[in-house]
Amino acid sequence: MPKVAKELSPLALKNISQPGLYAAGGVAGLHLQVSPSLAKSWIMRISIGCKRRDIGLGGFPSVPLTQAREKGRQLREQVAAGIDPIAVRKEARIALESRQAALVTFEKCAERYMMAKAGEWKNAKHHQQWVNTLKVYAYPVIGGLPVSEITLAHITKILEPIWATKTETASRLRGRIETILDWSMVHGYRAGENPARWRGHLDKVLPTPGRLQSVKHHKALPLENMPEFFQELQQKEGTGAKALLFTILTAARTSEVLLATWDEIDLREGVWTVPAERMKAKREHRVPLSAAALQLLSELPRMKDCKFLFPSPRGKNLSNMVMLTLMRRMAVDAVPHGFRSTFRDWCGERTNYPRDLAEMALAHMIENKVEA
Repeated sequence: MPKVAKELSPLALKNISQPGLYAAGGVAGLHLQVSPSLAKSWIMRISIGCKRRDIGLGGFPSVPLTQAREKGRQLREQVAAGIDPIAVRKEARIALESRQAALVTFEKCAERYMMAKAGEWKNAKHHQQWVNTLKVYAYPVIGGLPVSEITLAHITKILEPIWATKTETASRLRGRIETILDWSMVHGYRAGENPARWRGHLDKVLPTPGRLQSVKHHKALPLENMPEFFQELQQKEGTGAKALLFTILTAARTSEVLLATWDEIDLREGVWTVPAERMKAKREHRVPLSAAALQLLSELPRMKDCKFLFPSPRGKNLSNMVMLTLMRRMAVDAVPHGFRSTFRDWCGERTNYPRDLAEMALAHMIENKVEA
């Protein structure tokens, strides 16, 4: 039987001014713990099975002496009845956390996922596309729902209205919802199968995206019209015209050209190295520069404290509308990205270069692993 210490009064406990552990009396094992900072709290020392455990009962004086003694008696009664009060507390905490997790909404999970993955976005535009599609299509249906309650019916309610008319958007939206629900399952906010998964699930409910619409290619300038257009473009003044010339000469994507910087250019070796983070395939791309491309670069003016090859008047990178607007003024029924297709036609129809080399020049991933 544990020894019961002499009962201390509330005043005596209040007057304790040295760090240590003081038996309060009244209930065996009840102590007042005083920290080095003189903060005071209740500790109940009690044997549970073969182990002595210290159980916190709250701070003093917010938990008064009478209440601390009552808590201590209840703990002793639980142990005498064969109940582990620490295990009871743990189970209660787990149950509470489970109830709280079950109330976490889809929108909150989406926000946490996007924050966790902030460093992986290709660019700000990519992140904004996630935000926009979820806000427009998903949140009105499931944004405020506990993520644990989302079912197939909710997913089809989101996707069916746009699956046939906005297939590409709907397909990407489905993948984003699936990813967020996967994230929520890993974090314990929901359990069971993912209702937004495609294979073996939604593919039985919705038409296959590829069968709904054909791929729309960027409109390209016919190969036979290229010489005349290029000569006319060479007569144009302005940074936008120079950027478009460089785009054509390198068969690059417009985003790669508009964000190109001088430190990526090796004029001596005649190579433009586009870093992986700016490439669609996330692989570094080396572009051998032709004599015409090097000549164009040598004639470009350089703006002080500006890193871009083709800067805006304010020293930022040019807008992606600059080259398209120029082509519209020239009454050309094509888009800047289409020159990559024109380049591919030239490779196939006017040269003997191998197909794989043409694909590499365009920084295309070769899907066949054996060929790659």
